[in-house]
Order: sequence, then structure tokens, then C-alpha cells
Amino acid sequence: MKYFDIHGHINFKDFDTDRDAVITRAREAGVGMIVVGTDLESSRQAIALAEANENIYAIIGEHPTDNAVFDYEKFLELAQNKKVIGIGECGLDYFHSKPEELAQQKENFLEQIRLANEAGKPLMLHIRERKGSKDSSVEGGAYQEAIQIIKKHAKVPVNFHFFAGNIADVQAALEIEATFSFTGLVTFTKDYDEIIRAIPLENIMSETDCPFVAPAPYRGKRCEPGYVVETIKAIARIKGEEQGVVAEQLRENVRRVWGV
Repeated sequence: MKYFDIHGHINFKDFDTDRDAVITRAREAGVGMIVVGTDLESSRQAIALAEANENIYAIIGEHPTDNAVFDYEKFLELAQNKKVIGIGECGLDYFHSKPEELAQQKENFLEQIRLANEAGKPLMLHIRERKGSKDSSVEGGAYQEAIQIIKKHAKVPVNFHFFAGNIADVQAALEIEATFSFTGLVTFTKDYDEIIRAIPLENIMSETDCPFVAPAPYRGKRCEPGYVVETIKAIARIKGEEQGVVAEQLRENVRRVWGV
């Protein structure tokens, strides 16, 4: 596969009517993919899709906003599957969460870090700041707090999925050798241009987060893994690099971090 969508949800019901066709279109476009779980059931579905299809892999975990108590033993059993290549999407979501939910959210984050350490598999992080917040302090910023937690507890590589932090967050995350993935948003807004230019190409990956945020020229439609090519084109444009060079490096980054 020439391209890779490292974060999508074709396990969601949005694809129930044409999932096989979506997978076929991605394959024909030269796109491999990682299907990401957000709870126990969707993680099992991600594994089933990965087992049934070449060039599809699974990441299992519990989304920060799920707020159920993390079932460590059940997820540990799933993590033994050879098509499971990471743990997540986990982390801190201060945007959607109520203050009284944050203690359980942080406990779940720590448990999934423990699971990743035990399984020896990288972490895929979901981080959202409070609404309207640009705070990068350790006390107030979700990114900075997550980085401090990672520094203290994680023994595996980490990826910041759908990265939306600022330059200070980039600098702090690069200190822990993190990678950053970007969605179709970069095809129709310049809000991420400065951030992408600040990150070495060796630390960037591409994703769709499908069925959400379809890139130009598909805005308003359901997103799907094959559309990740448009995101890679945009990253190349922002970086001022040839598309082929960027695609090759991003693919190498997937091999290095996720082992596929």
C-alpha cells in the first residue's frame, strides 16, 4: 500500500450498508488502514475487520468520553491478537466532558497506558482542550497535561490523532518523540499550516477519522479511507515538497511506529 489512513472508523454503523465497497475503493486507491475502536464492542468489530482483510489493522481501546470503567482484562485479551497494533483512542477530552467525569477519564487513560506498556504496542491519543481554550499550561491544557502523564508512565511510542494543539504543544510533544496525524481539515483551512510546517516530516502521519471531516473536494459527504490521499496532497503543498516524497515518508513513519 502506497498510502495509509492511520485512524478511521469503518466499524461504525455509518458503513453498514456498503462497508465492503468502501474497503475495495481504498484498496484500489492504494490505501491501507487502521480501524480504531472507541469501546469494547467497536474494538472487537475493528479486530474482525482486520482479520478478514489484508492491509487492515486494528487499534483497541476506550474513548475518553465513554466514561465507563475500563475493563483491563478483556482488553488485554484482545490486545494479544496479531492484527492489533496499538491501544487507543485514549487520552483527555476537556471539550466534551463534565468536571465530575474527569477523574474516571484520567484513570481510564492511565489503565490504557498500562495496557500499552504490557502489550508492547503504541498509544493513539485523543486530546481535546476546553472550549475556547488556548491554554498550554500543565494545569490548564489538556495537551500539556497528557504529555506530562505520558512522560511519567508510558514506555511505548505515542501518536496524537487529529492534532489540534499549538506550537508550544508541538515542542513539548517532540521532546517525547511523538508523532502527529492530520485529517481532511488541512485541505480546506489554513489553521494547521503553521503547525505542519513546524513538525518534521518524520513525525507526521495521515488519517481520515472517517466517517467525519471529509476533505475537499468531498466536503459535506461521508468521509472514507480512500480520501486520505487528499490529505497527503495538502501536507505536501503546505510543506513545499513533492507529493511522492511526502507519501513515501509518511508510509515509512507508519512502518516505524506501527510496524505495518
